[in-house]
Amino acid sequence: MRRPGELHRKISKASRRLLDTQLNQLVSHGIVSKTSFDQKPLKVEYSLTPLGQTLIPIIELTAHWGEANRSVLEPLFLNEQYA
Repeated sequence: MRRPGELHRKISKASRRLLDTQLNQLVSHGIVSKTSFDQKPLKVEYSLTPLGQTLIPIIELTAHWGEANRSVLEPLFLNEQYA
């Protein structure tokens, strides 16, 4: 389980608003579950659902592909940043 602040620190380039929007979409699609704790201050945690866990091999394969093709991909992304 991850708390929103922890996720934001790991994905610091994303705004908090964007992260909240994406998390809500993942919850509505059944990929992530949200647990709210009735306490002050409010505490919320997110975790992968069984459906979300089925995406892990796909994400790992995609990451491996990206690493294997880094020399081709990086110049493309760098050129987009400065265009």
